[in-house]
Amino acid sequence: MRKLLVTLSLMLVLVFTLSACSSDKDDASSKGDTEGKTNITFWHAMSGSNGDALQEIVDKFNEQSDSVSVEAIFQGSYDESLNKLRAVGGSEEAPAIVQVFEIGTKYMSESDFITPMQEFVDKDDFDTSILEPNIASYYEIDGKLNSMPFNTSNAVMFYNKDMFKEAGMDPENPPNSFSEMKDAAEKLSDGKDTYGFTMATIGWFFEQLMANQGALYLDNDNGRDGDATASLVNSEEGLNVFNWLNDMNKAKTFRNYGSDWEDPRGPFFASQVGMYLDSTANTAEVIDNAPFEVGTAYLPVADGMDPQGLIVGGASLWITNQVSEADQDAAWEFVKFMTNPDVQAEWAAATGYFPITPAAYDEDVLKDVYDEFPQYTVAVDQLENTTSSPATNGPLTTIMPEARKIIETALGEMYEGKDPQAALDDAAAKIQDALD
Repeated sequence: MRKLLVTLSLMLVLVFTLSACSSDKDDASSKGDTEGKTNITFWHAMSGSNGDALQEIVDKFNEQSDSVSVEAIFQGSYDESLNKLRAVGGSEEAPAIVQVFEIGTKYMSESDFITPMQEFVDKDDFDTSILEPNIASYYEIDGKLNSMPFNTSNAVMFYNKDMFKEAGMDPENPPNSFSEMKDAAEKLSDGKDTYGFTMATIGWFFEQLMANQGALYLDNDNGRDGDATASLVNSEEGLNVFNWLNDMNKAKTFRNYGSDWEDPRGPFFASQVGMYLDSTANTAEVIDNAPFEVGTAYLPVADGMDPQGLIVGGASLWITNQVSEADQDAAWEFVKFMTNPDVQAEWAAATGYFPITPAAYDEDVLKDVYDEFPQYTVAVDQLENTTSSPATNGPLTTIMPEARKIIETALGEMYEGKDPQAALDDAAAKIQDALD
């Protein structure tokens, strides 16, 4: 009996040993290409087709890298992602790399949980001249690069060429001033359920329309020559924008469909609206979904003014300092990869974002898309024709997300009947309170 028990015990030990060996083998095989690599996490806010395009680039990096493996994790919208980072930013739960939208730049640069990109640039003697100056300038503070631009966009006008033809308008000659826009909107409207123009009630568009007039949003050169202390949104240029929208809203040639990015797209695709503002990042989606020929145009400017250009939108990549130095170096390898011309060309071709490196325009994958869809090139030309200034470099303040919401509320109140000057003055006062 004792011998039987000993034999059974040995068999159980053998079974557990074999099972453990099998488990070790399974664990090793499940790591795949990550075996022996430095594994880091990358938080991002790209969803839908843009998220798919980003994952393809991450996979491409992991396949070619012998030392680093990146896990890309979607964290919701830009606001949601930044809020999650705030919650864990100073802890070991922070990712090695995080994508943060442009108006989070001031907050991130003043936080104590990032390593400025300039440190990696200097250590590696990285040539920042490969970057598009009008893009890099947004993320530079005191001449130093705090983060690496990645997905960059600006605002563009999409319009329905078929509706232009039906209204007796030249589809190759879109309006480019506020008064021309009002005239075109009137011709495209039927006074019932078809409107000439719309834009989502999003504060970013107001910032763009201000910058195109060369107007500052904040004092101290938009907060770039010292901390901003005063709101300037209720300037003559700001009132130009509010009055322009209010005039069309009262004439029923403009309709407010809502404050979500998607809100105007359905009516546009259904030919219920002839022109609308959107981000260049959605160029691919608009072309794919519209059952008519889509035109693209520069953002309009107030009458009597030369357009100054726009502020870059989108987001940049930040490296956190709550991970080890080895992880930070690994993150830098990934960031450098993202600046490669072929990577930027692939990204731009798939999404409509701008390449941050001009050399990407020479890549065949992007040339082919631009040849087939010239709508992409209008936004590129608009970027290259932008005059770099504090106005077009954009406002820099930690309260920018809040300020954007305040402007959106003011626009909504105006559409409901509030006087444009009163709506803008109230918004300026609330932004001032936030600054104070």
